Amino acid sequence: MRVFVLVLDSLGVGELPDAAAFGDAGAHTLDHLVAAAGGLQAPHLIELGLGCVPGVTSLPRPAAALGAFGRAREASPGKDTSTGHWEMMGCPLAQAFPVYEGGFPQAIVDEFVRRTGVSGVLGNTAASGTEIIARLGVEHIHSGKPIVYTSADSVFQIAAHETHFGLERLYECCRIAREILDPLGVGRVIARPFVGEPGAFTRTYNRRDWSMLPPHDTTLVRLQRHGVRVVGVGKIEDIFAGVGIDESLHTEGNRDGMRVTLEVAQRLERGFVFVNLVDFDMLYGHRRDARGYRKALEEFDADWVQFQKALRPDDLVILTADHGNDPTKMETTDHTREYIPIVVAGARVKGGTNLGTRATFADIGATVEDAFGLPSAPHGRSFLAEALGQGALTHT
Repeated sequence: MRVFVLVLDSLGVGELPDAAAFGDAGAHTLDHLVAAAGGLQAPHLIELGLGCVPGVTSLPRPAAALGAFGRAREASPGKDTSTGHWEMMGCPLAQAFPVYEGGFPQAIVDEFVRRTGVSGVLGNTAASGTEIIARLGVEHIHSGKPIVYTSADSVFQIAAHETHFGLERLYECCRIAREILDPLGVGRVIARPFVGEPGAFTRTYNRRDWSMLPPHDTTLVRLQRHGVRVVGVGKIEDIFAGVGIDESLHTEGNRDGMRVTLEVAQRLERGFVFVNLVDFDMLYGHRRDARGYRKALEEFDADWVQFQKALRPDDLVILTADHGNDPTKMETTDHTREYIPIVVAGARVKGGTNLGTRATFADIGATVEDAFGLPSAPHGRSFLAEALGQGALTHT
């Protein structure tokens, strides 16, 4: 048996009850991007039942959806990548990661400068990545100082020019920053390399994340213990600090991610494939580009057709997200706290099944573990039996 979880990074489906406390009242990534972009031509996602997900009003509801559908609420306090993915894989957080929207303490910056040997840093503020590179990129090249910035997430981001600063040097700075920030519990250190000339700087797909270790065992670790091979596609390895991953395949965006996932589906005999498709979030959500987001969803819809051809009769596929990033929320470029969609596909799935609103993202990980016959997961409740139809549950 194979199980695939495809994370359409940031495709939220409506504000959570506590969204106002996060500054996200009224957020709805999917509905709002469809309205702002003038529609969505994604017939295969619609056929699966994306428009049937509770709270979605922007897409038609097919008379007979091919997939099972629902949504999940985030139990952890947060709206960032690590929190969402960790909870999805059965590791919810009781306490939010610390954030430093006013910049990092000077003592931390001084230690970073001392240990990396750089002459200083630029920025040290919350900012949009593209904006701060455009604003400070020239000074960075002339001074040799890396650009340090953060956001509403718990991230220490370091931007540097691949040619003038050096990619490996940037990575080494990130590794040092990770060691410095571990005691503070900062969620991720992110390398943000860019290339180009002044006025035309462009970020590259050589981004890498250095994450905190998950505080508890995840679905990935438990699968490994039971002999199930775990393949991470995209930034999955980075999000989980490499723990619980047998094979990691880094990619260059959504289309490349789906190409790699198709190749895995064509060769893998048995195992779990966990995929992150980052462009929805990185290129379109954060940049508040509803039309670009629409195009990316339509491209995914086309790629889904090819991927589906590689599926076997006993395969299970779960399409979901890790948080929201409403591209119409123009006052910030931050993530939004939303429900995530759950759409389950596969030959064995009972089409048209409404899985309802799940209490936690961890129901996804619990379902994956259930599919491989593991004991009940410590967090979350499996929806496998519901998705397959009562009495249809078998383990391979």
